[in-house]
Amino acid sequence: MTDITTVSDGLDRLEIELPSWGFADTGTRFGKYLQDSAAITLEDKLDDVAEVHRVTGCCPSVAVHVLWDFENGKAGPAAALARDRGLRIGSINPNVFQDQCYRLGSVANADSEIRRRAIGHLLDSVEIGREVGSDLLSLWFADGTNYPGQGHLRRRKRWFEEALREVHDAMPESMTMLVEYKPFEPAFYHTDIADWGMAMSLARSAGPRAKVLVDTGHHLQGQNIEHIVAFLLDEGMLGGFHFNDRHYADDDLTVGSIDPYRLFRILFEIVQYERECTRPLPIAYMIDQSHNLKPKIEAMIQTVEMVQGMLARALLVDVEALEAARRDGDVVDAERCLADAFATDVGPMIREWRRGRGLPEDPIRNHRESGYVARAASDRLARKSSSGGSYA
Repeated sequence: MTDITTVSDGLDRLEIELPSWGFADTGTRFGKYLQDSAAITLEDKLDDVAEVHRVTGCCPSVAVHVLWDFENGKAGPAAALARDRGLRIGSINPNVFQDQCYRLGSVANADSEIRRRAIGHLLDSVEIGREVGSDLLSLWFADGTNYPGQGHLRRRKRWFEEALREVHDAMPESMTMLVEYKPFEPAFYHTDIADWGMAMSLARSAGPRAKVLVDTGHHLQGQNIEHIVAFLLDEGMLGGFHFNDRHYADDDLTVGSIDPYRLFRILFEIVQYERECTRPLPIAYMIDQSHNLKPKIEAMIQTVEMVQGMLARALLVDVEALEAARRDGDVVDAERCLADAFATDVGPMIREWRRGRGLPEDPIRNHRESGYVARAASDRLARKSSSGGSYA
């Protein structure tokens, strides 16, 4: 198989889910920085996702946040709205961290009524997934404590096990539960699901359709993420990713803006595993970013292009030469196999792939020249003004 065929086949299989919340006005804990073309409604968000899909060819699904995208938690016509745009609803993301009652936790709250409310919302999210045809329930929890003694750590673990098992048992056979982890923030003494091992333990306790979701920004400094990915692959517990990049912690930066070599190494672990298994894995590739400075659609296109480019490089690693170097104990040549593939200019291959599928060779330039942002800004600013919304 030629290099271009290898790369083309890999890019054909790649699908990256976009987050609805990545297209709306958001901010830091200090305030919002508004963009004229930011999405207001779910329809706006779907339009923006469709625009990214139009120029990249690999983003046919949108992750939705139940409290942010569905009024009163009702999915309504969301699936039809997505289909009208050539899309589908992807992962369902419950929200058990925003309401005031969750100040001291959701499913790990010492108050049994609050725990029951949180579980009820998770079960409602499963039903929304059924309604819109989603096969993914993506779970992230802010549960944790800020001070020693604030919570009974083992008891909180058991509450998590009970809650996830109940939700798992309510899921349809086609649905997978993804359990995300985060070492800190907003809790700074302990977080109930603080690392991949805790997430894996809870997923296994929940049931066979529960896996681990790796957010590439949710790690302590110096963490070897590709090692975690390799371990989860070997355990059959890698369910998906939330792609972003970071310099300090959960910075929500565009993928590869800080450390593109890390992304390459992560993808190579997956490529290597799939070659050894001789089959593609059902891994959910998703983006979790919310941009305040970069134009939102352009930031998503940048991220998708970076993932496509790094996957192409990962597919070009000379595995036979790598295995020979490993057998010979040749550390230098083994590393060079990865470094050489990473340094490869894959631009011509990707442009050829795009041409063959009727996609623009330069997605960002095509998007800019399309006039999409100006049209969206004109329409959305008018709606903000008519609704009396402040845009100062």
